[in-house]
Amino acid sequence: MDIQTFTYGLKKTVALPPAEAEARVRAELKEEGFGVLTEIDIKETFREKLDIDFKPYRILGACNPTLAHQALTAEADIGLLLPCNLVVYQGESEGTSVVAVLDPVVQLSVTGRDDIEPLAREIASRLKRVLERI
Repeated sequence: MDIQTFTYGLKKTVALPPAEAEARVRAELKEEGFGVLTEIDIKETFREKLDIDFKPYRILGACNPTLAHQALTAEADIGLLLPCNLVVYQGESEGTSVVAVLDPVVQLSVTGRDDIEPLAREIASRLKRVLERI
């Protein structure tokens, strides 16, 4: 399926259940030099904290150390905008998942620094390739 864009991100629906989609996302992130530093299992958190049954939904915080170093060297406080967030959640049709990424160009534009934009575009291009390959 095609990649869709929206105001603050990109997403793609894939013909995989959430666990398989997440495994593919992790593998493709690795190919682009990213590792997953944080993960939040929303389904489990809602069950534990709110006693609510929610669809499978995971938030992954990905980081490419080389690119993060460049960003943090340019502006120490940019760490507030890291890591890059991706979500993997159960799609509307059985056996499908949605994978979405926060657009780094939008995310890092809040710095108001034009010199950060080329770095943001590099990150965006790598994350888009992740979406294209899953």
